[in-house]
Amino acid sequence: MRAGRTSQEPVRVALVGAGIRGEIYGAWIQRHPERADVVALAEPQPDRRRSAARRHRLPSAAIFEDWRELVGRPRFADAVVITTQDAEHVEPAVAFAEAGYAVLLEKPIAPTEEECRRVVDAVARNKVPFGVCHVLRYTPYTRVLRALLAEGRIGEIVNVDHIEPVGFAHYAHSYVRGNWRREETSAPMLLAKSCHDLDWLRYVVGRPVRSVSSFGSLSFFVPENRPVVAADRCPDCVLQETCAYSAVRIYGEHLAAGDLAWPLSVLTPHPTDHSVAAALRTGPYGRCVWACDNDVVDHQVVALEFDGGVTATFTMTAFSTSRPRMTHIFGTVGEIYCDGSIIRVTDFRTRETRTIDVTAPATDDPLLSGHSGGDAGLMNDFITAVATWDDHWIGDTAAEALAAHELVFAAERARRERRVVRLG
Repeated sequence: MRAGRTSQEPVRVALVGAGIRGEIYGAWIQRHPERADVVALAEPQPDRRRSAARRHRLPSAAIFEDWRELVGRPRFADAVVITTQDAEHVEPAVAFAEAGYAVLLEKPIAPTEEECRRVVDAVARNKVPFGVCHVLRYTPYTRVLRALLAEGRIGEIVNVDHIEPVGFAHYAHSYVRGNWRREETSAPMLLAKSCHDLDWLRYVVGRPVRSVSSFGSLSFFVPENRPVVAADRCPDCVLQETCAYSAVRIYGEHLAAGDLAWPLSVLTPHPTDHSVAAALRTGPYGRCVWACDNDVVDHQVVALEFDGGVTATFTMTAFSTSRPRMTHIFGTVGEIYCDGSIIRVTDFRTRETRTIDVTAPATDDPLLSGHSGGDAGLMNDFITAVATWDDHWIGDTAAEALAAHELVFAAERARRERRVVRLG
């Protein structure tokens, strides 16, 4: 246990970043005041900073525009949750680890291998609890699935097929118009969106990856596919009623449904018909999807070979409705299909199929529904690790998180160089 605190005291947490992810983790803390308390905040955007400060009832002395001001003060928190943009992870993660804070870092760790190692080296050197938000590990259905595999319900794993259907509207919002549209300002799509999928496959199979290959490209959201009559901005476009990717349609559907959280809250802090319309006329989210500066892939497949010859494929695609990931695991005496809501187990020996309902509770609470309950599971384990100053509670160690990132970088090399990359 950390010197200077008792196990009965709530863990003191500083939030670095008050965007969507920071808000979700902060909300978990608010729901568990006996276990944790937000005692400081660093956020550069004034609206988000004011809103988060009010939400957590922070005094002015605990509110900072820049995380450097926070880390420069004598340490008054036990842990920091860092949810800045991808390219802005390394400096705060290293600085807070050096200052003795436990660190929970939004995925990915960093945009490059060298920077990832810098972060992992810093937390190891300073012996602080460290977690990466690979939230798929923490879902109830993952825990049930792992138990079934450990019991040998399908024998030995032979092959896995795992699909992430990003969703056409989500992809257009985040990866064509939004913050993750360009590699140079964020990261490759596989790293920014799907690093926890490859981490999850390693976790489920339970063996190291030995070889990887990958194919994928940006094929559809390019200027060459722009309709001749399309306008630069969706509000001015004659196709807005029929175009699948019309910002007017996508965000208008959320307004009509009264859904004022993500993604509308990204466009404007207080979504209304007027504020959303203004954002579409002047901001990045009103642009035609064929007239943006995006360069990340819109589809990608990764083939993996694990120790012992187990194989797996991972597919990320923009071209789907938005729905949970789907996984099919093929074993020597059975198979398992799961989609975040159900796990269906078929035993070849008995010819019987059993269906297990692991549906997250029907709720508007993003902590209970987010990533099929993985967000809440992650926070529960991280806060326990900080309270005991024992990071074995964290499901994804620094070494495991780094290995997953190294796999992503290897897959990207394979895709760009059109070859098989061997690991280990």
